[in-house]
Amino acid sequence: MQMPLPEKLVNLANNCTFPLYVVGGYVRDFLACLETDNHDIDLCAPVDAEEFCKKAEELGAEVKAVYKNTGTVKLALGEEEYEFACFRSDEYIRGTHTPASTFFTDDIYLDARRRDFKCNAVYYDIKEAVLKDPLGGLADIKNKRLTTVDNPEKVFGEDGLRLMRLARFSAQTGFEPTPACLEGAKANAELIRDISVERVYAELDGILHADKRYGNAEGQYFGLKILDEIGVLEIILPELTKGRRLMQNDQYHYYDVLEHSLRAVRYSDDKIRLAALLHDVGKPYRYRMEGTFHGHEEDSGKIANTILTRYKVSKKVIREVTRLCCLHMYDTRCDARESKIRKFIIRNQDIYEKIMLLKQADYSACRDDMNEAPCVTKWKEIYAKMKEENVPFNLKQLNVKGDELIAAGIEKQQVGTVLANLMEDCALDGSLNKKKKLLKRAVKVYSKGNN
Repeated sequence: MQMPLPEKLVNLANNCTFPLYVVGGYVRDFLACLETDNHDIDLCAPVDAEEFCKKAEELGAEVKAVYKNTGTVKLALGEEEYEFACFRSDEYIRGTHTPASTFFTDDIYLDARRRDFKCNAVYYDIKEAVLKDPLGGLADIKNKRLTTVDNPEKVFGEDGLRLMRLARFSAQTGFEPTPACLEGAKANAELIRDISVERVYAELDGILHADKRYGNAEGQYFGLKILDEIGVLEIILPELTKGRRLMQNDQYHYYDVLEHSLRAVRYSDDKIRLAALLHDVGKPYRYRMEGTFHGHEEDSGKIANTILTRYKVSKKVIREVTRLCCLHMYDTRCDARESKIRKFIIRNQDIYEKIMLLKQADYSACRDDMNEAPCVTKWKEIYAKMKEENVPFNLKQLNVKGDELIAAGIEKQQVGTVLANLMEDCALDGSLNKKKKLLKRAVKVYSKGNN
């Protein structure tokens, strides 16, 4: 068989005195007909790093880094970048994540046994254009299943990060873990505590957007279900799993709080998956304190902030997710006056689209209802009317500037507040967005002397 590979890489392999292999995700994806924009190609060979680098440089490659302890080389062939690793066998101390010792080998079987899943341990010999399958990975790819390269308890016991990778690979590819694989992961769930929060969050983010990798519909939901099944979700997000068996009003909800949250991710746009996961995380706390869910959105915002700070998420993401959690319940029952909604839209214009997406995901997750949420329909109609009225949705669209207000007599420290007030006035009546009208109103209504 012939695998499509860059010409420079094929030329390198053809001029090597040793077999050069492609291994891992690129081979798996090609064989499984998984279409992706990701073209990372991992290389390996039964030679040491020094010999490989010598041959690669002879053929015009640029060696960018060499890691002698693991026999890993980062190199570039023109604009194409690759990672090479010598055949090796690793030994772990339980729960340490990184190998305690590494032994280099020329045995492809031993190299395959150091990997995680058999589907990632199929090798393609570039020069000979043949596959090498030391562990039976081809059958797993054909049958879309995940099995480990060795005893599952041993594989997961070596590296707790593999617990997250199990869920992510399954979510992205649609490959199903075997019962033995799941049991091995479950037996080692506690090892996730040994993994850095940054690595855990990176994998969680990959799961939340799993459907975007290969188009596996709703993969994000099934990945989260695997994390829950193997006991990892309860360790990494205990605040979320407190919603298990916490039932809600059956007039509106089929599911407990936890399952509702997971289904909100299932039905959400990829722009708001993190907020969808955490939007109701305050419900267990609110119910425990008050015996009701009323006001849980504020608790959800605070708890989401705590969780994301713990995982060292960027401040920008934390601020946005916190706001979305706090605001997602506004006008859910469609009883807010139009004037209030107009002002709400202006105040939150920067995340208005995401609020609408979260409201829809929340609605769909209640009873698996894919119809448009009544609240979303109502708000869309109001938004359309505002656009027809030429309501300014941001300061650039407001027909008066800060320096013009100052020139009209507004004190400098008042300008920001006055601009915000004028924006809300225009939200109610787009015809006010005329420079003369705005300046007159600013001086008459909002100047310090009139307050």
